[in-house]
Amino acid sequence: MPDLASLAAALLPAGVMVGAADPQHTYLLYPEERITGAVPARLAEYSAGRHAARIALAALRIKLQPIPMAADRSPIWPQGVVGSITHSRSACLAAAARGVRGLGIDLEEAVPLERDLWDTVLRPEEQIWLARQPEAQRGRLAKTVFSAKEAAYKAQYAVSGALFGFDTLAVVLEGDRFTATFRQAVPGFSEGAVLQGRWGEAEGHILTAVALG
Repeated sequence: MPDLASLAAALLPAGVMVGAADPQHTYLLYPEERITGAVPARLAEYSAGRHAARIALAALRIKLQPIPMAADRSPIWPQGVVGSITHSRSACLAAAARGVRGLGIDLEEAVPLERDLWDTVLRPEEQIWLARQPEAQRGRLAKTVFSAKEAAYKAQYAVSGALFGFDTLAVVLEGDRFTATFRQAVPGFSEGAVLQGRWGEAEGHILTAVALG
C-alpha cells in the first residue's frame, strides 16, 4: 500500500505537487505566519501544514516564503498558485499547483463516521444508498462521503468564496472516484454543476482529492 504522499500524488493531476509533515512536531514559522493563543497541539498542526505547503511549493520551484492566514482562516498562497492543506492527528499533507481554478484535499482517519452525525452530513439520497451497502461497510463509506464533501468544498471555495453546509453537495462514490453535485447554486457554480474527485486509503487514512481545471 502506498504512503499518503504517494497516494495524494496518484489521486491528483500531473503538475500538482504534494508535501507531507508530522503534525505532532512543531516547525519553524515566519513572523507573518505566527498565531497567538494556540495550544501546543494546534500550533504543531498549523506549523506542519505550513511546512508541508513549503515542500509542495519548492517542488513548483517557488522560493521559500510566508504563507499567512487570511481573515477567513484559509492560507494565502503565492500569486498564481492554488493549494490545499489537510491534517489528522498523525498525518499532514499539502498540495499546490499552478493553472488550476481550485484544489481540495481532505484526510480522515479510516474509522466509521459516528452514527449520530449521519443526519447532519448525509443527504437523504446518500443515506438511501448507504442502506443498500453491506452493513459492515456503511460507517467507513459514510466517512468517505464526508471526506469527499470536505475536499470538494475546499476546491470550490477558491472559486466561489461561499460558505455552505453539507446538504449543498450530493456525493456519489464510484470505485476510486466520486462526483459531488451542487444541489443549489453558489457563485461560479450553477445548480447541478458536478465536481469530479478521487479517493483512496493509506496508512490508516481515507484521502480524497478534487482539482478544478
